[in-house]
Parts: sequence; C-alpha cells; structure tokens
Amino acid sequence: MSVTRREVLAAGAASAAAALAPTPAAGASPSAAVGTRPSGEAVTRATGDLRPYASYWYPDSLPDGSPGPGIVWRGLASWTPEQDPDLPFNRSTVPLAPRFAPLPANPTARAGQARICALAAFATTSGNPSQGSETADFYALTHWAYLDELVFWGGSSGEGLILAPNAPVVDAAHRNGVPVLGTVFLPPTAYGGRLRWTRELVRRGPDGAFPVADKLIEVARAYGFDGWFVNAETGGGDARLGADMRDFVAYLRARGGGLRVTWYDALAVSGDVAWQNELNDANAPFFTAADTMFLNFGWDRSRLVSSGERARGMGRGPYELWAGIDVEAGGWDTRVDWDALVPAGAPHTASFGFYRPEWTWKSLPSGGRSPGAFHARDDRFWSGHALDPARPDDAGPWRAPAASVADRSTLTTLPFATTFNTGHGLGWYERGRRTGESAWSHLGLQDRLPGRRWVIHTEGARPAVGFDFADAWRGGSSLLVDGTLGAPATIELFTARLPLSGPAVVHLTHRTDPGSAAVRVELAVALEERRPYRFSYVPAGTARGDGSGWSTVTLRLGALGAGGRGDRTVRALGVRLTAPDGGAVRWRLGGLAVRDAPVAAPGRPGAAGVTAAARAADGAAALRVVWAPPPSRPDVPPVRHYELHQVLPGGARRFLGGTCGHAYYVPALRRTADEAVTRLEVRAVDELYTASAPARVTYRW
Repeated sequence: MSVTRREVLAAGAASAAAALAPTPAAGASPSAAVGTRPSGEAVTRATGDLRPYASYWYPDSLPDGSPGPGIVWRGLASWTPEQDPDLPFNRSTVPLAPRFAPLPANPTARAGQARICALAAFATTSGNPSQGSETADFYALTHWAYLDELVFWGGSSGEGLILAPNAPVVDAAHRNGVPVLGTVFLPPTAYGGRLRWTRELVRRGPDGAFPVADKLIEVARAYGFDGWFVNAETGGGDARLGADMRDFVAYLRARGGGLRVTWYDALAVSGDVAWQNELNDANAPFFTAADTMFLNFGWDRSRLVSSGERARGMGRGPYELWAGIDVEAGGWDTRVDWDALVPAGAPHTASFGFYRPEWTWKSLPSGGRSPGAFHARDDRFWSGHALDPARPDDAGPWRAPAASVADRSTLTTLPFATTFNTGHGLGWYERGRRTGESAWSHLGLQDRLPGRRWVIHTEGARPAVGFDFADAWRGGSSLLVDGTLGAPATIELFTARLPLSGPAVVHLTHRTDPGSAAVRVELAVALEERRPYRFSYVPAGTARGDGSGWSTVTLRLGALGAGGRGDRTVRALGVRLTAPDGGAVRWRLGGLAVRDAPVAAPGRPGAAGVTAAARAADGAAALRVVWAPPPSRPDVPPVRHYELHQVLPGGARRFLGGTCGHAYYVPALRRTADEAVTRLEVRAVDELYTASAPARVTYRW
C-alpha cells in the first residue's frame, strides 16, 4: 500500500577531501558517522556504522528528547564543509548537460509550453544512502526526457527539515539535463512543526543578511546540486514573518548565483498558512522572489486561467507555475482535469507539478517489486497504457505526460554510448560476464536511455520492448525485444543532434536468447528532422538463436548523407529487426556506441586508500575508500565514472561498485580463504566504457 503524505508527516512527528586524505595502508580503525549539535555535543548514528547518507538538518535548534534509531540530529547553522566527513560521498561531479527539444513524437505534445516538476522521495529523510545500496528494490527513475526539475523530497519534524539530494540522483539527472533541488520543509504544527524553526530559517544577521540562506547556498555549491524547494507549512505566523520569508526567498535566489528556488503555495504574506490553489495577492510576492511556484492541488480551470494572466502581468510566464497533481495514492487512477491544464484547442494553461510519482515503485504488490515490474509500470505512467508516445492512449482517467509534453535529449556530442543500464540490477556484468553477484542500486551509474518508450514502426504485431535484468552486456540490464515479428519492426531509440564525420562508426552489441528465431539486425539512422523519421538502414548481421552469446559489430557511417541528402547530423538512432524464417524472437541489445575518433583510455586515478573500516560480526569489513582524480590532459578522454573491484586469488576480479565521485563506501568486503591482505583496484571509465589502468588499494585483515 502506498504511504500517503499524511502518514509521512505523522511518522516524522513520532570534510572535505582533506579531512579524508587516503592512507595507502588499510586496516583503519572503526569510526562512526558523526553529527554535531550547535553546542558541540556529538550525536552518532551507531557505533562502527560507516555508511554515508544524504545530509539533512534543522535550521539551527534541535527537537526536545533524543533522535530515533538511525537518525542523526544536526543544525545547519553550525555546518561547515571542512567538518563534513560525508561530503566526498555526497558531492555530485556530473555537470548539468545542455539539451534540446526534437520534433515531438505525436501531434498533441508541444514544445515550449507545459513542463514537468516532480517531487519524489527515494527513501525516508534519514535513509538515503550516499552511494547506492545492496538492493535492486529502488526508485530508479529513468524518464528524465519529460522532466524539467526534480525535487529530492523529504523532511520531517523527527529527522530534519532540510534535505540535500544525494550524489547518485544528481549525477543521473545532470547527465540528462535535469536540475535537482533539495527540500526545505517546515511541517504543520499538527505533525511536529515548530514556529521557532521557521523563525530560525529566516533570522537576519546584524548586517541584514540571512545566515541560514547563506548555508543553503554553501551546501548546494559544495554538493553540486541546483537549488531549493521551499515548503513552509507551519502556521501561527504574522505579517512580519511573512515579509521575512519573502525577503529570505529573494535573498536565497539573488545570492545563489544561478541556484533555482521553487516556492510551494502554502504560507501566505499574512504569515499564516493559507493554501491558495492559484496565483493571487496572498502569494504573488513569493512568486516574484522565486523562480517558479508549485500551486497547491485544489486548482481548477478558472484559477489556472487567472493565474496565467496574473503571471503575464508580472512579466512572468504561466509555465513557471507548477499545477500540483497528487499521484502518491492513486498513480494513473488519479482524477485530474486535464482539459483545464493542457486543453487540446488552446495553449496549455500551466505546467505539471507531480507529487510523488514514485507511486509506480511503492505501489507494487508484495512479492512483485522486481526491477522489470517497476520499469513496466513506470513506462505506463509516463508514456500511457499503449506504451507508444507516437500514439498516446487517452482511455481512462490518465493522460500520460507523453501525450502533452515534448521530450528532450542531451545527445549532441560524440562520443556517445549506452549499455541500457538503468542504475540498478540483480547482478553486474562486464563484457557479458557476470562479475558481481549481488543485487545493487546506484543511479550515478545509469546510462542515457531511450526517451520515448516505445515508438515502433511495423506492419505486423508490435513486439514487447523493455529493460530486462536476466542478462546484460554491461551493467545490470539490457534491452529486450520479445514477440513474433510478422513484419520488419523499426524501434526508435534515441533522438539526437550528433555531428556525423567521415570516420564515424557505430558499435552495436547484441544477442538472441537460446530458442529464439533468427533475427536480421539493421542500424536505423535518420539525418533529417521530420516526423515520421526517414531512416537509412545499415546491415548489422543476423543473430541466431543457438546460444552463441553476445557479438559486437562495427558499422561505418561515412557514406550516409552523401549526395546532399540531409545535413550529416544524426537526428535519430534505432534498429530494424526482421525474422527471416518467422517465429518468435527474444533479441537483446546490450550496447550502442557512436564515435568519430580512436579509443583512448582515461588516466589512472591518483593516490587511493581506505580512510575508515569496521568489521561486522560475520567477518565482513565495511570500508570508506577515497582516491584522487587522474590529471586532466587534452589527449585523454574525461572520466565518466569509477569502478571498484576486488582482486581474487588467480587474478579474477569481483565487482564491488562504482560512482561518479572520488569516494565510495564498500558495505561488505569478504576475504577469500584466509588471505591476510585483500587487494582492491579503482579504475576510471570513460564515455565509451574504456577503463584506465588501476589505482591499487590494500586492506589488511
């Protein structure tokens, strides 16, 4: 059963790198994750618990009593990056990618009008691991193409009111051009909110500045995310407090140097909580101070129209207003007046504001929360029941975002590669071989994935297309096409603006499952921006259902676009599949890469070591491992992410994890036999998944 917003609130009521300088010789003494009260009293999560978590704070003073199990109480007013031992684990390193809007997949989706903000909770406020976890049961969001802003939702009176997003979520979002905001949540008094916390948040310093706003700016810059969602729902204030909050929001935005601020329609300028469900005199000053405003869920057609008119009168646009849509409990069964928000015969009136779209994950039935089941439901939520953004199905109460909102893409430069890795899996694969046996999740390792799920052109029955976790070429998943191909089927995968040079080549890695009918494979390439795409097809061989495994073919694209056809910019990439002998097929696409230069390995990571270790009762060791990035040089490719392996006797390697940053938490290192020393290796990996020489680390038992 989905946890509702009210239940979350009720539950809440009940270092920098220098500080973690690596020591080459491991076997470090156990330490604890430590927070500090303003008075200096240490508060620990648990003795010997080294796992870093996303950071959360109160503005300054802490609640009465003691925190619950696993919770660390901290005041943001006393936070400094130099004294934050988890900062290296929480720092995002992926820059926000530029993106563009291709021609929409269908006639009803519009570019330049309604956009989407989503408030998503990946875990409880105190329970967001900084570096992934040992489970595939995770909200592995992949539909970035429709999002314009992601709010890392959280905050509760019993844990902390200010939540900074963890690095894996920010890295994945940034790779797809989506900014991520942390949350400032001041809960209702009925759920533990205290007006003193609101006053501490907006307290002015002697110079008139806002010290806590300065801390919020410092946190966002140190951690590498994009701004804050401010949600003030603690009642009992007055007009002075309302004015201070308005000035606080304006200060946060102005001093943030490009940080985004989204305001939630709750606190009014009167200083008390009064949800307006529209833009009006009671909340317009906050909209002026912020970048965007999330309207409360009670809007209707007339309120949206008047809100848009008022926004224009303020020199702003109606699409800077997110019309709240609460899908936490009902998901795609939620009743929404879509014609008021995205009318068919008139411009859209406002943007979408989804509250808790992780319903697609949380509402899975007991025993059915597999990665594949989640992605099938998530595709339906974003693409519609028919799973075809080119022909969205409006049957029933749900109008999927793909029906109205134009998708975006970040595929503008070479090289580009994907292995269809969704950021979680039941194991880890490298070149088709399973090197990690455990389930895992880490969104920072997620690839850029097809934005349109799934546009298929065929005169026959549509095959089923989706992410599958039973086998992979690299990472935790592959793309599986399953069904009877009565006619050739062209599957659109990526929209792009990739420059096509003479030396450009595509590497395509694929296979059929044993028992599948043979599949003739062609790469589909479109060089014109038009709908439907006019594809050229490059033969990629025939895969036989004989269990022969993965194969990689290299296809040269130099001849495409010759004779003046197109501008030699790849606008779309896909595959065309044909079953020459008929029958049902199970065909997997494990990797797709486009490059126009020879492959060169990235540089070796710098000095690496274990900074802290703790032994568990079962003999496993938890480690904090850090390293330095390789020197930046123009002749070597930039680093996409890093991977850690354990070296086994005989030279084989076991995958331990990966991250885009320069610090990783290993939850359970197990030695082989009775070895006295275990060797670890850290490698840099580039966009084409070429690995560097390793930096070596040893841990002495």
